[in-house]
Amino acid sequence: MTTTESTAYYSLRRTPEEYERLRVQARVWEEATGRLFDRVGLAAGARCLDAGCGPGETMRLMALRVGPAGRVTGIDADAPLAAQAERTLQDAGHRQCRVIAHDLTAYESVPGGPYDLVFARLLLFHLPERVAVLRRLWQSVAPGGHLLVQDYDLNAIGVLPPSAALAEAGRLIIGTFGTVGCDVRAGATLPSLFAQAGVGAPDGTDVAGRIEPFGTGSRMIASVLRSLLPAALGHGVATAREVEAALTALEADAIRHPDRPMSWPLMIGAWKRR
Repeated sequence: MTTTESTAYYSLRRTPEEYERLRVQARVWEEATGRLFDRVGLAAGARCLDAGCGPGETMRLMALRVGPAGRVTGIDADAPLAAQAERTLQDAGHRQCRVIAHDLTAYESVPGGPYDLVFARLLLFHLPERVAVLRRLWQSVAPGGHLLVQDYDLNAIGVLPPSAALAEAGRLIIGTFGTVGCDVRAGATLPSLFAQAGVGAPDGTDVAGRIEPFGTGSRMIASVLRSLLPAALGHGVATAREVEAALTALEADAIRHPDRPMSWPLMIGAWKRR
């Protein structure tokens, strides 16, 4: 295993609560991601990579498609989470899965390749070195294989009629992510990133959205803001009192208007056959 401590770019907490939020988020986008796996023809026996795999929820989708004859490798810079993800997948019977602790920003090569499918979801968003990492991912795609990337455009977050409380929480979230070098519109820039990385124009793109009642959708926004609190304080984006006030106002507004439609970030995908 290779790992490194150079993960200062990652601004979210590494806690059981945050890992559970990641699992919930992954389940929200399961259908949109599965649809693209089918679009690029992910089939039995394929060799797959999930770059920035987190708790391994998407690796499970891959394993179900490639079957026992396939191979599913996950890599993540968070070594304890990587170990936990592999145990969970193995305990669920997905013996074709392994997870490696590896920081894609620190090494020139991607371990274990080449792969028939190289996939990354909500990875480039966090990386200041997103073009270099995308180039490395492309180099690990086998001839005839696919690179598939999905990422967020946070500008789509909103509620109708508008909520000042949600707008303030969004301002703090976007401000904190931006301060540490994230690209909150990474999804919308995927064609440009593909070009800069030498991948070429995508063979296709996809946009997925989600709308749910403000009463429930606000909880995900609140959990992201809580997870970002140390980074917001450390980078001077907000004080603890300001963040707490924003969370209190968001909860109160969601209680007052639970049925207003709230839109999540857009999940934008792009893919390329090598």
